[in-house]
Amino acid sequence: EVQLVESGGGLVQPGGSLRLSCAASGFTFSSYAMSWVRQAPGKGLERVSAINNGGVSTNYVDSVKGRFTISRDNAKNTLYLQMNSLKPEDTAVYYCALGFRVFSSWGQGTQVTVSS
Repeated sequence: EVQLVESGGGLVQPGGSLRLSCAASGFTFSSYAMSWVRQAPGKGLERVSAINNGGVSTNYVDSVKGRFTISRDNAKNTLYLQMNSLKPEDTAVYYCALGFRVFSSWGQGTQVTVSS
């Protein structure tokens, strides 16, 4: 039913940028808040960013404020995460998730590796 497919991950040097995308289907995308969640090697899940259904309200974990930007295109049923000034500490699998703080569905994840 609900499908969330992340893309855009890869290997990047410190200070570089990546843009992640999440293609959503199986539900009325414009009616739901969405989030990005990440899991670094050997660590637990961390909520990175969230956005309300209309894209007016956003939230970021302190460690990415000023560097990451969450956005959405409801006409394309797509969620985005623009990541700038990347640090090795950002290395993780990034997942898009349905919800703001409580998540009912999530994608398969896309790997982001920040390394020299």
